[in-house]
Amino acid sequence: MATVAVYDITNNQVGDIELNDSIFGVEMNAGLLHQAVVMQLAAQRLGTHATKTRGFVRGGGRKPWKQKGTGRARAGSTRSPLWVGGGTVFGPHPRKYAFSMPRKQRRLALKCALSDKVKSGDLIVLESLDFDAPKTKQVVKMLGDFGVDSKALFVTADEAENVEKSARNIPGAKAIQALGLNVYDILNHGKLFITKDAITRIEEVFA
Repeated sequence: MATVAVYDITNNQVGDIELNDSIFGVEMNAGLLHQAVVMQLAAQRLGTHATKTRGFVRGGGRKPWKQKGTGRARAGSTRSPLWVGGGTVFGPHPRKYAFSMPRKQRRLALKCALSDKVKSGDLIVLESLDFDAPKTKQVVKMLGDFGVDSKALFVTADEAENVEKSARNIPGAKAIQALGLNVYDILNHGKLFITKDAITRIEEVFA
């Protein structure tokens, strides 16, 4: 098992913790990570786009001129896709983009993302993380103490309303619960701050 340092919010080491290799020491699978990210982003798409085919465009019910003898091309409707103001051929219609992955693959992708953070040294374990009141400057000070100038993801075991409100005003910062951890958020943030209790919760669920 890998052993990493545990810090308080002022970047002082207060101990160590052993990480479960079955979660934080998994071999990288880039293809699986890509599929998990695409799945998550696809589920967020609204899919409300729509175009009108010739059957939905108003007008064009009468044949514009007779079939033969005018010298012009044959036409049955002024709302043909060939005409200005006509319908659209093969345009987008409302649909769902969401798809699913097998549960084992989803879990393995999450483990790969966490393992990558450990390997790159971008996972920082905190003894605890909570504030007495929502204060953005507390998170700013904390990031400054750790020398973090990139996107940061804060993971707590349970709902921490003060942490969430303190982080949401900072561009690139986000706070979530351990059970809401996902591949996209892990990969989209440079540093991952996670509490000891959150690691325990994750290992209980995924080990």
